[in-house]
Amino acid sequence: MGHPQFGRVEICECRASQSRQQVYQRLYAYSQLENLSHLNFENFQPRGRAGLYPQEASSIELAYRQARTFATTLQGWLFLQGGYGCGKTHLAAAIANMAVQLHVPTLFLTVPDLLDSLRSTISDGESSFEEHFNEIRTIRLLILDDFGTQNATPWAQEKLFQIINYRYINRLPTVITTNLRLDQIEGRIRSRLEDPELVTKVIILAPDYRRPMDELGMHEFAMFPMLQRCTFANFDLRKNEGLPVDSVRDLEAAYRAARQFAENPVGWIVFNGPSGSGKTHLAAAIHNHRRQIGQPSRFVDVGELLNALRATFSPTSPETLDERFEDVRRAALLILDDLGGHTSSPWSNEKLYQIIHFRYLAELPTVITLGKLREELAPRLLTRIEARRLCRIYPLPVPSYTAVEREPHRPTRRRQK
Repeated sequence: MGHPQFGRVEICECRASQSRQQVYQRLYAYSQLENLSHLNFENFQPRGRAGLYPQEASSIELAYRQARTFATTLQGWLFLQGGYGCGKTHLAAAIANMAVQLHVPTLFLTVPDLLDSLRSTISDGESSFEEHFNEIRTIRLLILDDFGTQNATPWAQEKLFQIINYRYINRLPTVITTNLRLDQIEGRIRSRLEDPELVTKVIILAPDYRRPMDELGMHEFAMFPMLQRCTFANFDLRKNEGLPVDSVRDLEAAYRAARQFAENPVGWIVFNGPSGSGKTHLAAAIHNHRRQIGQPSRFVDVGELLNALRATFSPTSPETLDERFEDVRRAALLILDDLGGHTSSPWSNEKLYQIIHFRYLAELPTVITLGKLREELAPRLLTRIEARRLCRIYPLPVPSYTAVEREPHRPTRRRQK
């Protein structure tokens, strides 16, 4: 009579176990995890493929460690940001597969699929919709993959907020992956993702794993065959032109800095000088050296980059704006040639700022060439470039070469006697 369960009807344990197994199987099928069953922690490369820069490899390793920790504890939220093909979905699926093996009720959904499933239940009646919506909102572990690709209608935004807000208030384990920056996410959702007490945020800097390494950084540079011949060996230090001693000294300092950077690209390096002073030659020599030793590098003329971004608006473009933009913004080594020489517009200025600001925060190796430092740059770009903790500026105060094209400098050979 005194038993706390006295008078209550309960399903016997054998039937309860069978019922739970049916729920797990239904959720597994609904999440389409069978198609992702091959994605686990064992076949994930914790530091990515060979040839990545330390910052890229370290970001992958951090994401891997955080994902494994989350999968074993199911505490808090895990928020994975990164470009296409960087490994976000693999890690999210690995978490889901481990949780399912531990019989944790789990839903793994891309956000567009989640919204489509909700829309499909509306026609079945209010009770069916509420039941399905409540299951998603209250599931033990919810994994939302590819957040931000959904059709952002007011209804979709509101439903997503209700799901995320409920899980935020109740501290339910949640994983979210996205290609977006935080400032591109709806404000109410962003504020919850920025809570450091609940959310572990990891930014993965690696390039697309599916894209061959030898293709990275090549298609823009291939447009400039002359630059492919620029090396440190044929760079002319112009010692015999009667230039002022200080100018020659600055030119030599820029040359030495470029060679050191090419061997170990850390931080930012800026070459500032008039047209024909040699700044593009040094930037191209860095790119050619990195490519020669098998390391990824992206060289882009800023004007051509903006044209390439605009070209993605065409219906026949093979790439989307986001794909091309992220490919440049997250490049292991980015060389921006002739910054400030492009045709300025609010759109182009914003895109350039997004690239430079992201690389500034992530401290990704960057080379910039420009003409007049203060006259050509907006103040918010100038503050990033003049940050001494990250960037070194090398002026090239020399006049333009006397000819449009010069033969590569070769040391004089003495005739043997």
